[in-house]
Amino acid sequence: MPRQTLARIHLDNLRHNFRLARERAGSARAMAVVKADGYGHGIERVARALANDADHYAVACLEEAQALRQAGLTQPVLLMQGVHQASDLPLCEAKGFTVVVHHEHQLAWLEAGDARPAVWLKVNSGMNRLGFAPGEVRAVCQRLESAGVTVTGAMTHFACADDELSERSAEQTAVFDRATAPLAPINRSVANSAAHFRPGQAMFDWTRPGIMLYGSSPMLGRHGPELGLKAAMTLESRLIALRQLSPGEAVGYGETWRSTRPTVMGMVCIGYGDGYPRHAVNGTPVGIRGVRAPLIGRVSMDMLAVDLTDVDGASVGDPVELWGENISVDEVAACAGTISYELLTNVTRRVPRVEVQDGDWNG
Repeated sequence: MPRQTLARIHLDNLRHNFRLARERAGSARAMAVVKADGYGHGIERVARALANDADHYAVACLEEAQALRQAGLTQPVLLMQGVHQASDLPLCEAKGFTVVVHHEHQLAWLEAGDARPAVWLKVNSGMNRLGFAPGEVRAVCQRLESAGVTVTGAMTHFACADDELSERSAEQTAVFDRATAPLAPINRSVANSAAHFRPGQAMFDWTRPGIMLYGSSPMLGRHGPELGLKAAMTLESRLIALRQLSPGEAVGYGETWRSTRPTVMGMVCIGYGDGYPRHAVNGTPVGIRGVRAPLIGRVSMDMLAVDLTDVDGASVGDPVELWGENISVDEVAACAGTISYELLTNVTRRVPRVEVQDGDWNG
């Protein structure tokens, strides 16, 4: 029998979250961001689950766009990093992929070649990673038009949208608006997941919900359920051993935790080899028998220990929720000093993904 460590993917929750994004987008349309293997949930699985709701997808790179076509999905796909070599442009045109252009070398490839995929421009409104400076936008558009390339959209990315106290998103929005307003009517997009929860944020034509689709909060200090989001992944394992500890006994590598009372310790069959964060601190919660129990000791590659002293009736074989519908992945991320994006995308290949929909999981 295989090890009972798995990730349950809740397709109904995924659809709920996309519909919430679409609702919060107002008059704008929402494209589903499914990059990084659907944030660890499986790109084909996620895209198929949203196929009746989403009429546009966004990915980081060509390989991800091709995965959507191989899965039989025909919706337009936006490549947010564009292409990484000129020879990829004909394939993008043939497959109907929209290519983001953010740098001079990509512009030169289009001018020198024969391929004419649809193009969006990336505007650097202040994040200073990728994109043309606002003052360059009109000249770049003119060069593309002279080369016979149609610019169908423009986008930017916010640096501090997750911080409700920051004014940077409003400043970046204004910069982007001034740079793109003089262009011929095109699609414009600024809103990442966090922007959906910023009162008064301009949405323009398209929003790009990503992490919120998977049930995690895009806002600092907030958990997904507080924002009406539902967990799209439950990471689950089982208790494989119980042990009685006396006061003063230590657990695990480095003896980072020592009991102060008679303790029932449980070993759970999951560790950093599965993607659970090694740096999760003592006290990080897991869910067992409807009760929150604290992690004790250092997470090892294949196992971790929890304190079951206050969990009545715990026994070998009991399911353990590491994060999901009862234990927020946002809370676990905070305990590990990271963000939920990293946890979700770090779940390793040895953890099977099992689809759940229409409430067909009873725990």
